[in-house]
Amino acid sequence: MNGLYLHIPYCRKRCTYCDFHFSTTFESYRVQLQNALIQELEIRSHSHQIPLQTIYFGGGTPSILHRAELEQLFATIRKHYVVFDDCEITFEVNPEDINEQHLKLWKDVGINRLSIGLQTFSNENLSWMNRAHNVQQGLTGVALAQQMGFDNISIDLIYGLPDQSLADWSAALDQVFKLNIQHLSAYCLTIEPKTALQHLVRKKALQPANEQLQSDQFLTLLEYAKQAGFVHYEISNFAKPGFHSKHNSAYWRFEPYIGIGPSAHSFNGQARRWNVANNSAYIKGVGQNEDWYQTEILTANERRNEQILLGLRTIWGLDLSKFEANWTQKESAQIEEFARLNWLLINEKSMVLTEEGKLHADGIAAALFRVD
Repeated sequence: MNGLYLHIPYCRKRCTYCDFHFSTTFESYRVQLQNALIQELEIRSHSHQIPLQTIYFGGGTPSILHRAELEQLFATIRKHYVVFDDCEITFEVNPEDINEQHLKLWKDVGINRLSIGLQTFSNENLSWMNRAHNVQQGLTGVALAQQMGFDNISIDLIYGLPDQSLADWSAALDQVFKLNIQHLSAYCLTIEPKTALQHLVRKKALQPANEQLQSDQFLTLLEYAKQAGFVHYEISNFAKPGFHSKHNSAYWRFEPYIGIGPSAHSFNGQARRWNVANNSAYIKGVGQNEDWYQTEILTANERRNEQILLGLRTIWGLDLSKFEANWTQKESAQIEEFARLNWLLINEKSMVLTEEGKLHADGIAAALFRVD
């Protein structure tokens, strides 16, 4: 499995909860950044000979890209990389960008999977989130994408929102599973440092759901997804059979991928590489072919810890056939305790979280980490 990720750091508005790298003042250097993306694609292709099975445009807001920009990026990828005929090509879009012209463009360049950021079915919540769309735009956008032939659509939702009752969340799930989509990513609201959301919470202008309500909403999500025929294949991701995200699944399976663009990460199995999260520094560094990224070679314990953390998040669990367990006496005792609590299911091939265990996923993984 080999994937290509492109980070498009453009946004029209700053969402209150977001801590991803992006800019709302990108027009002044848009041409230079496009050129840098093209240059990095060309530079990185020299050491990247494995054919691409997935391509993922994330951000930011990739749906801001113009026709000429998208066509140039795809032409460069197809010139310098081998792309499988059945390559999964995902494009993150915001509802306000969905129209017939854009949908036709996205199909024409080869995009075959859309990830649409609805986030919530409440206009009040969309307002404090500072999103640029309303609920009706989201619903209309999904329907139009389906009419235009997109049959692999993922929706993003957030739960644990301020004043969001369990009944509110259930109503949202009723709506999303009536949309006839193929994939759902649902994330619990996280208060990231230095975000507008953190400021609002500190001022007591907003109060996210308490931990018990978040847990109840998560378990409700599992039940609704199951009834709708969706497979819960990763902590935050659900799909109809055959529609799991191949690109993101490669991350969770600890497989190689290459990242292009400011702040993008890459992994080759032994080392991680990350680009500078500064658009000007990225443009300058790529232009001079120096100093736009850093590299870290993972230690044996760091690789082990990541395999545990990522593997336990998935339906496949920690693949013990590819993992040198060598559990210490303390670790073995901890695993036995998790099994006794019915948080882990263990056999000779794998270690998998139960539904109850999914509520404690990070803590279970952390308990098995080793420090150099």
